[in-house]
Parts: sequence; C-alpha cells; structure tokens
Amino acid sequence: MAASKPNGTPAASDNVPATAQRGEGGELHQQAGGSHPPLTTNQGIPVSDNQNSLRQGPRGPTLLEDFVLREKITHFDHERIPERIVHARGSGAHGYFELTHSLERYTRAKVLTETGKRTEVFARFSTVAGGAGSVDTPRDVRGFAVKFYTPEGNWDLVGNNIPVFFIQDAMKFPDLVHAVKMEPDRAFPQAASAHDTFWDFISLMPESMHMIMWAMSDRTLPRSLRTMEGFGVHSFRLLDEDGNSTFVKFHWRPKQGLQSTIWDEALKLQSADNDFHRRDLFEAISRGDFPEWELAVQLFTEEEAEQFPFDHLDPTKIVPESLVPLQVIGRMVLDRWPDNFFAETEQVAFCPANVPPGIDFSNDPLLQGRLFSYLDTQLSRLGGPNFHQIPINAPRCPFANNQRDGHMQMQVPKGRVAYEPSSLQDDSPRGTPRGFTSHATADDGRKGRTRAASFADHYSQARMFFRSLEAPEQAHLASALVFELSKVETAKVRERTVSQLRNIDDTLAQRVADGLGMTALPEPAPAAMPAQDLPPAPEVRVIGRGLETLAGRSIGILFDEGSDAALLGALKQAVQKAGAAVTLVAPKVGGARLSDGSHQQADGQLAGTPSEVFDAVAIVLSAEAGKALAKEAAAIDFASHAWAHLKALAHDEGGKVLLQAANVGNDEGIVEATQPAAFVKAASTRQWSREPSLRLLA
Repeated sequence: MAASKPNGTPAASDNVPATAQRGEGGELHQQAGGSHPPLTTNQGIPVSDNQNSLRQGPRGPTLLEDFVLREKITHFDHERIPERIVHARGSGAHGYFELTHSLERYTRAKVLTETGKRTEVFARFSTVAGGAGSVDTPRDVRGFAVKFYTPEGNWDLVGNNIPVFFIQDAMKFPDLVHAVKMEPDRAFPQAASAHDTFWDFISLMPESMHMIMWAMSDRTLPRSLRTMEGFGVHSFRLLDEDGNSTFVKFHWRPKQGLQSTIWDEALKLQSADNDFHRRDLFEAISRGDFPEWELAVQLFTEEEAEQFPFDHLDPTKIVPESLVPLQVIGRMVLDRWPDNFFAETEQVAFCPANVPPGIDFSNDPLLQGRLFSYLDTQLSRLGGPNFHQIPINAPRCPFANNQRDGHMQMQVPKGRVAYEPSSLQDDSPRGTPRGFTSHATADDGRKGRTRAASFADHYSQARMFFRSLEAPEQAHLASALVFELSKVETAKVRERTVSQLRNIDDTLAQRVADGLGMTALPEPAPAAMPAQDLPPAPEVRVIGRGLETLAGRSIGILFDEGSDAALLGALKQAVQKAGAAVTLVAPKVGGARLSDGSHQQADGQLAGTPSEVFDAVAIVLSAEAGKALAKEAAAIDFASHAWAHLKALAHDEGGKVLLQAANVGNDEGIVEATQPAAFVKAASTRQWSREPSLRLLA
C-alpha cells in the first residue's frame, strides 16, 4: 500500500499523477504543473477545483453561484444539435400508472396518494454512449425515464437500469461522457467503452469502481427492454401536509423478472437485428402482451440514514434491501406505441426538476447538477424555451404563468397582464399555498468546493456487488473486464485499472491480470478508505431473478418440406398456451409443404432469422430435410448458436441430424419434440450448467 500523510490521505504514487492530490472525500484535485497549462473558464479565469461543484457545506445543496459548473454544463448541453448527446438511441411507449398502495402518510402528491386512479405516462428507454443511428444491443447502461402526466403537473422520474452512477458530482459529467464517447481525433469506437480514453478516466476515478462492477456485469446486456429494472438512482424527499420529510428511492421491477443476454449472444444480435429491443417492444405491444413494471419504494428517515455505513447522498451507492426493504406501491403498463416516432419518442423532454408538490430533492450533488442540465439542454435540442408546448411534453392538467413569446410560441395568450403582482386582470395566475414547496433543510456548512468525507469509501459496495453475484455472473464480469482492457493500447492504463480492482477483490484482479497476460499484479491503488466486507446483496444478481415461465417470451420453430404437421402444431399450441410468441422459420420465406400435404407459410426466413432472436428453439424436420440442412451454414448456426447461448432445443429425428452436424451436446435443455411440456419447462430458463464446457471465461 502507498504511504499515507498524517491526515490519512494517501501520498502520490504511480497510480495517481504527481500533479494530483486527493481531498478528504477521496476525490482528485488536479494541480497545474510541468507542461500542463492552468485550466480556465471560457473567459480565461483560472479554475482551482475541477472535481467538485460549489456547495453550502460538504453535504449541502449546489449553489447557483457556481459559474464554473454552469458554464461547463451549459457548453456540454449544447455540444450536439439536434441529437441528444447521451441517450440518443431510444424507444418509447405510452401507458398508464396505477397506484395500489397510498403514501399519504409521507406525501401530499396526488399521484402517490390516490389509489385506484390511472395516471397517463410516457416511458422512454435508451442506450447511453451511442448515437441515434447505433444499435440496440451493445454493452451499455440503459436509460429508464418515465413522464407521469399527473393532475398537479408533470412528474419526470428520470433514471437508469442501474441504481448507481459513475461519478459523485455533476461537475464530472462532461468529463465522463467525453471519455466514453468516440475518441475525438478518430471518431471511433461508436457506442463502446472498450478504448483508452474511457479506461484512462475510470482508472483515475476510484469513485467509479462500484458502477464499473455493474457496467461490466450482465446488467448492461438486457435481453429486452421489458426484462430490465429501472431506478431513480438518487435519494429524493417526500413531503407530507405539514412539510415533514422522508427520504425515498424509486425502483421499477419488471413483471417478467430480470433477463440478460450473454456477451457472444449480444454480439450476434447486433448483426441479426440492429433494432432488436425496439422491435421486441413494438411487437409485444402490438400482440397485446403489454410490458408491465411494479413501482417500489425504499423509505427512510434522516435519523435512519445517519446509521447507514455509507452516505445515501452519494450516487455511487445503493441502499441495500437488507437495510431498507422495498415496498410495492403501484404498477406501470405500456399499452400503446407512439403514433409518430419523431413527434413523440424523439421530441419528449425529461427533466428531474419536474416534480409535483409533495416530492422534493435531496442534496445529492449529481442530482443537483441534473436539475439545471436537463432544462438547459432542451433549449437547443428542441429549438427554444417553448418546448413544453410540444404535445408529448405538455401537461394534461391546466397550466398558466406569465411567460410569453419566444421561439416556436404555439399559444395565443390573451389579456394585458403578463406580470405579478397585478390588479388589472381578475383571472391572472397567482401563487398558491398548495403549490410546490421545498423542505426547510438546515445547512450550516460554509460554502466551498468540497466533498464530504462520507463520500470517500469507493470500494466497499463494489466488493459487495462482485461477491454477491452467482459464479457464472462473476465469470462474465471478469471476462468483460479482460475484453474491454484488451482493447486499451496504453499499458499503464491497464495496470492502473487492475490496481483499482485489487481494492475490490484480489481474486477478481488476478483473473483479469491473467486474462491480460500480466506477469505480476500491480500494487493496490491508493485508497482514501479501505474496503469493508459488507453483507451480500442478493438483489444485485440477474441469475435467479428471472421468472421461470414462457409468458412474454419468443420461441422459434424451424421447419421445412415434409415436416410433421401434427408435431409442429402440438409444439406451437403448447408454447402459445404457455404465453410465448411463436415464430415459424423456414429456408424460404414462402414456407413449405408439411407431411399432411398442407402448405405452411413461414414468419421468417432462415438466414435472416437466427436463433439469437429467440429465447428457445425447436427443430421439426423430415429425414430428407434434416440431411439437406446439415450442409447449410445458416441451419447449423441456428442450432449451434442456440446451444452455445444456453437455450433449450427441442428436436424430432430429422432435427437430431441437424443437431449432430452442429455439434450440439446433450443436457436437460435438449428435449424430444414429442414432449411439448418438457420443452416448455426447459425453455423457461437458461442452462447455466452448460456454459463451462462451451467457453473459456476469466
């Protein structure tokens, strides 16, 4: 370990540039020196601290006075016109939220107190790193944003499919995104984090280590948008009628349970269908299989939060469910596809500052910056200050104020009064006691660019996450790190990242080092606080949290000339009865003539409908067709890839010939097509025991 200064802050080492110092929260303070010019604002004013926004005390709110933050965020928000800088690739749908359990004890927000009422919503799901023209299925965090059109104004619950984030302070968001985006001198890689600038940044940011565990896990390879969780990320406040505050964290839990792909499968999905997630959402809604999520909350007081072994205002931390259990309070159902993708999905504008009375903000420094950034970015992306009048953004309840004119004004305000107070017009809008009020938080700290010492533990929850995973998930995570870092050309960046991993788990660091061919482990990175061994958090896993059911899933059945008509019909009927969609695949899109002389149309052509797009497959072939397709590359891939991706396969005698040609083995996931019930059972889950015999993992 590196030596420590008297105050406990690690001294400079090979892992931290000599021009950097760490504050008591473990953050880096860059110092101008050597050949580095001083960092300045666009007005040439030298910046003393580019790591922390200006706050009223270490855990206090961010101040509007912070011109460095505002200039930096403003410039970042306007770097792309008109595409979103992040979350550009998205899909959305309309639906409703229904409250089932009132939170009247904690809040006066009607959307959270009036049970049984349905509130219209629009949800948008997105990747983060890629542009609008990128694909749906890369390893990436997914945005999970919901706009509630409540009777008290719009509420935007804007989060991700992961409950933590890379950074603790909004000041660092432009740096994070610049690092993960295409490298500016070469404009690649697109929609990928496996490159030098991202890992250079991450290896110098210990606070990112928890998020890296999530990002390298199966969580960032969702099987569909319908089978991923959503999180509000930050702590918010609920305020009751008397202004009393309770902290709240919001969770979306998919009705179908969690499902992810595996890495090789995700790669092949990119070539099979660039729009896989968008198409899946569209088709599910079209067939009436409406995606549904439960909304759950974690509620805790200020006094309870003070007893946590971490700071809940730190957005790189979760509140484990063992400390604060989830309470399900309602459900969201998406039942209508947008009428026009551009007008709705592209023009929808979210902002975490949009909350109804009874919901308030915490002093989370990342949230505080987002309250400014989201509104600011819409001004250029959607043309001006009247973007809220676009139908998808307009509240469904009446709204009135004295704002006038501006670019793209679409209303015709009447009357002579556009100010307040006034006495010339009886119907001019006024403030109301029922309006939004902020919690009277007592902040007695001195303003400054500081970070709370309680934010300094960067490794304990990262360790908890990794050690809570099932063995296959740990192997996937380690292998993902090896893959990503193998794309990094700069040796010191690879070594510095492994040195960070040593603070999380030495076995993980060793697995990654072995995968990279390192002859020795580097020294652990300097740590502001050593990692604690926290209790496991089973809720972070994906394996074991999916529902063993075919409901809402997709099954492919390969057939050809002479396929057994009765067997094909029985399989299709059993799968559909179990709630799955069936796609019939044949070598020709025109289909084939079955054993009973009937002609069966195909839903998909073999070369263009690979097994990657299904949750499980069945192969029903005549003996002649089995022999013929055993010489067809697309058919061999159909079978071998399903086997490699741990999916169930049903087969008859002709299908068995194809399986043998594809070197498909035998386990509980390989069943006779004459046993539809056995296939339904096997298809409801992946065959994880198969994986060690198929691929080398770190």
